[in-house]
Amino acid sequence: MPTYSYACTECDNKFDIVQSFSDDTLTVCPACSGKLRKLFNSVGIVFKGSGFYRTDSRGGSSSTVSEPAKKSESTSASSTSSTTSGSSTAAAS
Repeated sequence: MPTYSYACTECDNKFDIVQSFSDDTLTVCPACSGKLRKLFNSVGIVFKGSGFYRTDSRGGSSSTVSEPAKKSESTSASSTSSTTSGSSTAAAS
């Protein structure tokens, strides 16, 4: 059952109460019989289990990439790094 927060508009009495969804909203302050208003707070969300974190999706993605694709990526990366190192040597001369 949810917990609702109320505040009195006349005496500033603030309190929390556990109510069912089907219960009526409180309207009378128990301290001074003044008018109550419902307070709305931010909702705390807790993600439990797998699939909610950035690292959870990375484990399965490596198995879907085929071996030839991995080899071609590493070959193109090494040729790019040798090209950039050669151009920096030429610029230094």
